[in-house]
Amino acid sequence: MTGWRLDWPRAGGEPVGTGRIRVDPGDFGVTENLGWSPDGEGEHLLIQLEKSGDNTDWVARGLARLCGCPAAAVGYAGRKDRHAVTRQWFSLPCPPGRADDVLQAVSAQWRVLSVDRHSRKLRTGELAGNHFRIRVRDLEADSAALAARWQALANNGCPNYFGRQRFGRDGANLEAAAQLDPQRLKRPRERARSGMLLSAVRSWLFNEWLAGRLAAGDWRQQREGDPETSPSGPMFGDDSCGAEGALAEAELAFAGQYPEFMALLRATRMRPARRSLALKPLDCALEQEGDSAVFDFFLPAGGFATVVLTEILDLEDGSRTP
Repeated sequence: MTGWRLDWPRAGGEPVGTGRIRVDPGDFGVTENLGWSPDGEGEHLLIQLEKSGDNTDWVARGLARLCGCPAAAVGYAGRKDRHAVTRQWFSLPCPPGRADDVLQAVSAQWRVLSVDRHSRKLRTGELAGNHFRIRVRDLEADSAALAARWQALANNGCPNYFGRQRFGRDGANLEAAAQLDPQRLKRPRERARSGMLLSAVRSWLFNEWLAGRLAAGDWRQQREGDPETSPSGPMFGDDSCGAEGALAEAELAFAGQYPEFMALLRATRMRPARRSLALKPLDCALEQEGDSAVFDFFLPAGGFATVVLTEILDLEDGSRTP
């Protein structure tokens, strides 16, 4: 299959205008909120860094070199784009006697905002969410219409799609996934190498299912057989979806339209999971300044800021402009 759909329907109707994001890294600010406090003791340093121009994996490898530990020993709660100014937490194993030297080396490369000790490695997903402050430049939108749509989104939320960045440029991650050999994925090393592609597959299937629920008009409604406390959709696994009864039958029938993708998840014995169908930003604010606007909001872990903004505006990503 080719020609992957990468633009999904909006809940609020047509966008009220156009604009550009990430023209400059400083236009896209992200601050992680762990939602918990460090132990204050233990074998790991928990460091909050401010970085720009560096992606998460690159920073983690750099921290490992400075600390003299394997890259796998460095922990972080979530990956962040390099085309942004991000305030992000990392953990690294470091005995107290080496902490000052390591921090000095780290401070020479990144701005250190906070340091504490913690008893264990920081794990992926171990955060409450992220605060975003995003400037949209070259804005062409009626001021009142933009404010009204933003208020409606703050009140009602929007579909909880995965952002386009999950799928690679023009769906390259999906295209690569379609070329994978399910038999080879039964090998642990091949599964590990293909993790990003398998994640793209599950995310795309979720988006397609959510778009169908949006078209049916029941994406905010709980269906019988949904195991969550609010409406959720499938992150498909090994011929499974995590739902029960008629809902499970409907979700698996949908997945059956994509046998090549489901064969990959079957080969890896992927466990199913559930994801909320709706995403509601919190602490929303909007500042309009001539031909630009600044959006302030908080999203729970797993939510995509670009999905929120594209619900109301057609956006060009300046970081992807040649």
